[in-house]
Amino acid sequence: MTRLSVDIPVLETERLILREPRMSDFEAHAAFATSERARFVGGPFDRWGAWRSFSSAVGHWVLFGYGFWVVEDKATGTTAGRVGVIKPEGWSEPELGWHIYEGFEGRGLAHEAALKARDHAQGPMGFSPLISHIDPENTRSRALAERLGASIEREGELMGHSVLIYRHVKGAA
Repeated sequence: MTRLSVDIPVLETERLILREPRMSDFEAHAAFATSERARFVGGPFDRWGAWRSFSSAVGHWVLFGYGFWVVEDKATGTTAGRVGVIKPEGWSEPELGWHIYEGFEGRGLAHEAALKARDHAQGPMGFSPLISHIDPENTRSRALAERLGASIEREGELMGHSVLIYRHVKGAA
């Protein structure tokens, strides 16, 4: 049997490991994707939709050489979310995105993970300053984008929904 492979860099912060997706991460992702917490990323999904979301993230790495890292809490080894750069079909440019799972919010982990992912993407991976599509009602993600130094560049539409397009700065916030 032939297998596709891709080298996914492992990034570390003080409290986190950003690494490749593993089958063992699916249940944590499914819990997020099937919950109301996924409303700003196209959900909530049924379990099949959660699987498509999870497996397409793996495929993104294979097809493009970049994608979502799994965010792992160093202290516990628990899957805490996803962060990374994606550019699905029809999107104008690559986007920095993040999802922090229930029980991990409010500790600055999203900021820590997004900062590391953004700086790696805009540094060694060679991306220009990235954007983030954020629903105007997603106040937590808007606050995180602003904490990362991003600012609203324009209004836009994504998958039939109005979004604010934040432009990230080059380099550390």
